[in-house]
Amino acid sequence: MNVVAAAWQRLEGVALFGAGLVAYAHMDAGWILFAVLFLAPDVSFAAYLAGPSLGALGYNLAHSLIGPLVLGAVGLAASIPSATSVALIWLAHIGLDRALGYGLKSPEAFGVTHLGLIGRARSRP
Repeated sequence: MNVVAAAWQRLEGVALFGAGLVAYAHMDAGWILFAVLFLAPDVSFAAYLAGPSLGALGYNLAHSLIGPLVLGAVGLAASIPSATSVALIWLAHIGLDRALGYGLKSPEAFGVTHLGLIGRARSRP
C-alpha cells in the first residue's frame, strides 16, 4: 500500500474514532460503560489459539464495521439505546485501531493486515 493511501486510511480511523466518541457523548450512556466495553473486541485475539486462519476470522468479525453498523441501525430503528451505545463504543474501538494501523488480518499471519505490515512482520526481510 502506498504512503498516501495508508495515511488516508489512518485519517479515516481518526475520524471514525472521533465520530464514535462525539455520538456516544450525546447518548448520555455513561463513561463507565464506555471504559468497560472499549477493549471488548480485542477478546477476539483468543481465536488465534486455534491457529492463524481461525484467529484472523475471529479478529476480523470483531473488527469489521458491519457488526457495529447493523447493531447501531437496529438500536436506532427499534429505539434500543443500549444497543446504539454499544455500537458506538465498538465503532470507536475500530476507529482507534485503524488510526494506529491495525487493520483486518490475513490468515497468513497476524502482522499482515489490509493496512500493511505491523509488528514483527514489518521487520521481516
